Amino acid sequence: MRWTQPHNLKRPLKGQDGKLDHPNRGSEEGPVMKVTTIGIDLAKDVFGLHGVDGEGRVTFKRRLVRSRLLEFLSQLPRCLVGLEACSSAHYWAREIERLGHRVRLMSPRFVKPYRKSDKNDANDAEAICEAVTRASMRFVPIKSEAQHEVQALHRVREQLLKSRTALVNQVRGLLAEHGVVAPHGIARARRLLLGILADPERHGLSGLFRETLQEMAERLRFFDERVGAYDDRIERVFKEDERCRRLAKVEGVGPLVATAVVAAVGNASEFKSGRELSAWLGLVPRQHSSGNRSQLLGISKRGDRYLRTILIHGARAALRRADHKRDQRSRWAMRIKLARGYNKAAVALANKNARIIWALLTRGENYRPAAISVASAGSVESV
Repeated sequence: MRWTQPHNLKRPLKGQDGKLDHPNRGSEEGPVMKVTTIGIDLAKDVFGLHGVDGEGRVTFKRRLVRSRLLEFLSQLPRCLVGLEACSSAHYWAREIERLGHRVRLMSPRFVKPYRKSDKNDANDAEAICEAVTRASMRFVPIKSEAQHEVQALHRVREQLLKSRTALVNQVRGLLAEHGVVAPHGIARARRLLLGILADPERHGLSGLFRETLQEMAERLRFFDERVGAYDDRIERVFKEDERCRRLAKVEGVGPLVATAVVAAVGNASEFKSGRELSAWLGLVPRQHSSGNRSQLLGISKRGDRYLRTILIHGARAALRRADHKRDQRSRWAMRIKLARGYNKAAVALANKNARIIWALLTRGENYRPAAISVASAGSVESV
């Protein structure tokens, strides 16, 4: 008995390239056109892409070089594109949005649980594609080019400060080897260095070492000039932005804090409340609770360390002036200082400032200073 081919099976046909093409397998362009969600694993040169349709079925898995990414995405219908918030992510988000797609950025820490197997470009892209569809996912706001330019000012200024601090510490170490102890503070160390160069015979330093100190003093002067130049640029940005001027009316918020916050969060529309902004900055306590046992630890220190640092420094400056003020905000800060200590009071004040900043940015309002407490006013009048 001879075998006969079933009617529902067809012989494979040859395509235009001469390779066998099974008729039951869809063409490459068909599934791509049905894609609704794309996950992209960003890189320097080769990008991994993972696309699914409306029912979650995989439509394509690709690896594209940098020059072909936008060309490929421009041929697709409008869809949701997920990216990890990493280097160059905001640039690609802006470029992809210009093509008509909806782009969402996510923290890599929130994407990692969705990776099913070992780490590679394909698995990372699949995890991103899965995570971007979650309703509970927390997304990162996309920064504009203007925000990135202001952030560049802060980043370069921060690096200059680190280099200057390292140089001053090196000067301290070298002077200590010659029996000269430099006092704390950059200003005092600078005055000591200039005094040694002006009167080298006083400390009995050799000519070779004085030449080394002279060169280090010139480098220190260069860093001071560059930091001052970037401070002037930040001051110009502060005066040109109306939002920054409104934020600077809050005690503990100056041009440096105001411009850095606006550059990082814009209008803060991605945050539902001021507490979300504080949590994003790492100014809220970490929680380690289970059942009926609730335990709060130190602050989480998540998010942007630079923003958190300058907010706390600004709060320290405001806390030093709170001793001579009678408004409710200053009295509240002083009560925390007496009960919990100076550092915790500074962090609490920075947390409050972050919540106030969120309210001012989202509502477009001006800051209303706290009123003078009735008890304090009565005590002052009685005196």
